[in-house]
Amino acid sequence: TDLYELSGTDVSVAAGRISYVLGLMGPSFVHDTACSSSLVSLHQACHSLRQRECDLPLAGGVGLLIDPDEMIGLSQGGMLAPDGSCKTFDANANGYVRGEGCGMIVLKRLSDATADGDNILAIIRGSMVNHDGHSSGLTAPRGPAQVSVIT
Repeated sequence: TDLYELSGTDVSVAAGRISYVLGLMGPSFVHDTACSSSLVSLHQACHSLRQRECDLPLAGGVGLLIDPDEMIGLSQGGMLAPDGSCKTFDANANGYVRGEGCGMIVLKRLSDATADGDNILAIIRGSMVNHDGHSSGLTAPRGPAQVSVIT
């Protein structure tokens, strides 16, 4: 095993590699918070803009299905929808569906984007991050905790 293989497969190196390749300076984070990782990344990017730690942050997420044992375990644990259909907010929901993907967005302060004549596609008015704390199970959502981040 060579040094580059080790650093190439280490999750903590991923953001640093992007900064290195693109010549970016400033905060560089990897957030591994399961399903919420890309939203936590967005939240941190907004925070960095507000704190003037950077002027043009990138925020994104990647989901890969690399380990077959993980899929087998999730299936055996009854967490995956047996029919392969995700039925969010449906009384007939019977699990979730996994998929692979990658997405990245570039953020900028509204005042800077307006001054630069940028094509503004969206405005982020706010973001919050929390944890459900104690609930009926580690993977079970707790309504009041989730409501607290949207009210």
